[in-house]
Amino acid sequence: MQMMDIRANRKPLHIIADGYGLSPGVDAAIRALLEQGKVRGTGCMTVFSDWREEAELLMPVINDCNGEVGLHLTLTSYMPLSGVKPMCSLKRRISQWLLGSVDKGKLQRELDAQLNAFIDGVGRVPDYIDGYQHVHFLPVVRDWLKARRELLISPRGKSPWLRGEPQQGLALGLPQRGKIAVVERMAAGFNDEMREAGYQVKGPLVGFYPKRNPQRFRDTLQLVRRNAPDDAIMMCRPGIVDQILVSRERQVGTREVEFAELMRQ
Repeated sequence: MQMMDIRANRKPLHIIADGYGLSPGVDAAIRALLEQGKVRGTGCMTVFSDWREEAELLMPVINDCNGEVGLHLTLTSYMPLSGVKPMCSLKRRISQWLLGSVDKGKLQRELDAQLNAFIDGVGRVPDYIDGYQHVHFLPVVRDWLKARRELLISPRGKSPWLRGEPQQGLALGLPQRGKIAVVERMAAGFNDEMREAGYQVKGPLVGFYPKRNPQRFRDTLQLVRRNAPDDAIMMCRPGIVDQILVSRERQVGTREVEFAELMRQ
């Protein structure tokens, strides 16, 4: 008896891979997923010294698969392009926001530097914009997006789409809903504010799962396929672990699990 391929009847997902540029192993995995049509695009971190070389490897793949290349804004944990001291933690960034102590000029200069590095490496403005640790939801980034919108319009007259607010309903258990609630607090009002500024916002954002239990990625993927609305954006963090990744990221155990699961889909 002929077996039916259940994959043919699955709901398609708009999956984008976060963190291109983080390490050669991450970048190679993302390129493989793009080549196989497993993800629709990737968000690029432009703060590392090897960004230009990795961008040169990425763009032929993007052009061949007609994929989306985004800017993954980075305001925590790593060395900035516009300064000499490491960026602070997300917890510190949130505290600055709540206390009204954000150095807006300093952070927006860094955002400009990352955008310019993206354009230098890719050759055009981003197709979309989001943020490492969801920093694009912070008010200082919202203000930057509004101020830079005209500069971000492509020759075809389109501005980048933005990754929108998350949704608690598509989470595995209460702990993950609690984490999403924090991101929801950061993101409150983002969709309406950015649409009013002239951007297209896509979402809801889905794909949250407990990183200490990488095998739950498969469960999350299945949950999202069954229940997510058609316009949902699913984030993922695939990769192949290498020494550069280990030096730049504390939790690397999820990377290869996500890569393997996405490749088998």
